[in-house]
Amino acid sequence: MNKLIERLKNGIITENPIFVQVLAMCPTLAVTTNAKNALGMGLASTVVLIFSNMMISAIRKLVPDKIRIPAYIVVIASFVTIIDMLMQGYVPSLYASLGIFIPLIVVNCIILGRAEAYASKNSILPSIFDAIGMGLGFTIALLLIGTFREMLGAGQILGMQILPESFKPASIMILAPGAFFTLGGLMVVLNAYNIRKAYKTGEKVKVLEHSCGSCSGCGTGSCGDESKIEIVDKNKSKS
Repeated sequence: MNKLIERLKNGIITENPIFVQVLAMCPTLAVTTNAKNALGMGLASTVVLIFSNMMISAIRKLVPDKIRIPAYIVVIASFVTIIDMLMQGYVPSLYASLGIFIPLIVVNCIILGRAEAYASKNSILPSIFDAIGMGLGFTIALLLIGTFREMLGAGQILGMQILPESFKPASIMILAPGAFFTLGGLMVVLNAYNIRKAYKTGEKVKVLEHSCGSCSGCGTGSCGDESKIEIVDKNKSKS
């Protein structure tokens, strides 16, 4: 049970796919013009993620290693097609709003990444909980961004008027620059909180970590070395 709860916490907080891993930026920036679209995309991706992880975990021992990625894509694409048809039939307005981004769930790096990193190596139940955690983390992050953008850009949340009529909406918030501003602002706040919390408790927090072992062609002077930027603990900072 502890392992299952840890998978939920990992996806929602510890390794949130948007705020921590900075994955799936294309749908994140494109569909979060309002909270309804953000919630719809998040839930659709979560359903695909859950069923894909479950199926891939179930067949992981039957799929040859050389064709595992094509096999995973076929599984993911099958569930995306089902979700696409269901949304078109039952929520046509949301389907029209999300447009091409529903079929593009097939190439969402979160879904393929969890299939390769976790579902293909673990049993069905932990894989399902891993998918639920990552899906909820993705949905919550999208909903936060969509809510801020809709509130500041239209004075509404989920179509309901929240701010007074005298409020002048900042139309830039529902345009592409508004997505960058909102995402960047939320990431700054969350990272500042984590750093401050770690500083108070005397712990260390890694702000940046990268290894250049596999990117020799990037042209930077740091290739071949592993670099880390850390906030030192409280005691050392006083010395």
